[in-house]
Amino acid sequence: MTMPKQDTDTIRALQGLADSRSSVRLRAALAAGTTPDPRFIDKLIERCASEPEFSVREMLTWALTRHSASMTVPVLLNEVRSERAQARSQALHTLSKIGDRQAWPAITRELLSDADDEVVRSAWRAAVVLVPEGEEPALAGVLATQLGRGARETQLSLSRALIGLGEAIMPTLRAAMADLDPRVRRHAVATERLLRNPDDGFEFAIEEAKRIMALGTTSQEG
Repeated sequence: MTMPKQDTDTIRALQGLADSRSSVRLRAALAAGTTPDPRFIDKLIERCASEPEFSVREMLTWALTRHSASMTVPVLLNEVRSERAQARSQALHTLSKIGDRQAWPAITRELLSDADDEVVRSAWRAAVVLVPEGEEPALAGVLATQLGRGARETQLSLSRALIGLGEAIMPTLRAAMADLDPRVRRHAVATERLLRNPDDGFEFAIEEAKRIMALGTTSQEG
């Protein structure tokens, strides 16, 4: 008895996701998203946790967004509690792309301050996408606890997340500008500059923040 072509294609895609060649894994993920099948979901999410290639991870996420959120979101919510940092990071990234606000309760304070920079950046992005209307100021307060953290890439990610919340962040930023830690103050000033002048770029905003702090003031006109 001949196996139906759809089943053959599904088996081939599932096998391809575990291939040692990244090009084969990429095509398999593309196939899984082009012709969604519930049988793909567990394998796609499992692969997300270990896939070393960025382009393949992005295709895995795309493939998951092509499946029903009612089937993918519950599995992804389990992944955000994984002990593996990449599993948490990729699950959060995928949830931000799906945009189902039922996932909001899973974006905990612990995730928003995760020790792993990749995880925490994904958590910040997901939080801004999923935050319910009216809870932006509270989220800004949690995000502000991370001001001054890490290298420029991490700081830029946090600034972008805060700016994504709009004017709701201003009271929080003003409070951070009076923080005892100069790194927090500098990051808060730079974030405010980016909010008001998004074309300046983060490096310029940081340098301006240093200049403003050297002058002994963190207030700006306008």
